[in-house]
Amino acid sequence: MLKPELLSPAGNLTKLKIALEYGADAVYASVASFSLRTRSAREFNLESFEEGIRYTHEKGKKFYVTINAFPFNGQIEPLKRHLQTVSAMKPDAFLISTPGVMSLAKEIAPDIDIHLSTQANVMNYLDARIYHEMGASRIVVAREMSLKDVIKIKEMLPNLEIEIFVHGSMCFAYSGRCLVSAVQSGRQSNRGSCANDCRFKYELYAKNPESGTLFRLEEDPEGGTHVMNAKDLSLISHIDEIVKSGVIDSCKIEGRTKSEYYAACATRAYRMAIDDAVSGKFEREKYEFEINTLKNRGFTDGYLVSRPYERVDTQNHTSSLEEGTHQVHAISEDGEFIKCKFKIVANEAYEIVSPLDSIIEVGESELGSVYDNDGKFWLEFKQLVSKKGKIFEEIHSGNENEIKLPIKLPKFSFLRKEFK
Repeated sequence: MLKPELLSPAGNLTKLKIALEYGADAVYASVASFSLRTRSAREFNLESFEEGIRYTHEKGKKFYVTINAFPFNGQIEPLKRHLQTVSAMKPDAFLISTPGVMSLAKEIAPDIDIHLSTQANVMNYLDARIYHEMGASRIVVAREMSLKDVIKIKEMLPNLEIEIFVHGSMCFAYSGRCLVSAVQSGRQSNRGSCANDCRFKYELYAKNPESGTLFRLEEDPEGGTHVMNAKDLSLISHIDEIVKSGVIDSCKIEGRTKSEYYAACATRAYRMAIDDAVSGKFEREKYEFEINTLKNRGFTDGYLVSRPYERVDTQNHTSSLEEGTHQVHAISEDGEFIKCKFKIVANEAYEIVSPLDSIIEVGESELGSVYDNDGKFWLEFKQLVSKKGKIFEEIHSGNENEIKLPIKLPKFSFLRKEFK
């Protein structure tokens, strides 16, 4: 059985470390302005980016650099310099969208693998063969692809690696070739600066061309409808089927601009799902529970298991973002102190979320306790004491004081509570 790689987003150096701690086999990230996520690319500078590659390799994992924007002529020379700079850092692959950039990357860094972005919209083995012959060792297939069609590509090209998206935000145009942001906001989605116009509220009208009269077609108390707002992709329930197909080399999670908790929880859930599918112990409800704790736009399993014409439920028409089942209250990067993300109150219990292979010690001190309740670990503060010794009754996000933990936790642990 082919065990797929778990590929997680690394929006900055901290999220990179979290993804690796929570079970990612590889991460993808970008620096500078040649990626389709320029916001996350600004989270790195060249020094921290190189540190991220080095850290990843020290963990025995892989690092892929996204260079998947569509460059204009005026960007070619800066792109050459960028390829030279990042290739010297020895990443494991470049993620690229266009044949020209592929050719340039092969010329400048012939020893670095090329992964073809989903932006290239590969949907059949003929196109896949052309890109493979051009030097792509892996193809991220179009999101409109069915698993049946992916199996066919693998049958025709057994040496070509296949990567699929399994989770995360979905572009209204699915494979990302959208111009709405460029038209409305002057921000080019295909160069990494999409304004997410598909998430906006819109008002719909019918116009009489003779009189010019406008009739509003749909109205709600919030003043609009989300007519282009795609639900988030979640294939967590289908990982067993994906693994058993034997054709998927990498399962990719979208979300470089999402939170630290997202990087941890999504990676953790898919790590469990892939490992359990391989060992024959797949428990769908367990992974769905974790995914449902994340903020989302509603979930859809997209088109991997259903044809587009069979689906009528891929859009969320009421909200651009919904709360998950849980609120994240704090994160501990070092295991000794927490940084508040929402609210921490003394004498209230918070569930601990930590990397899968970590060990949580049960115990009690003058600051509080950590205990096991029905297989889950909980933390309760008796008092909140900052690193500088200041005492609080409660602490809220925005307060920069780090609070001492009563018992040492694994690095990159989170505290969360279920919404009532």
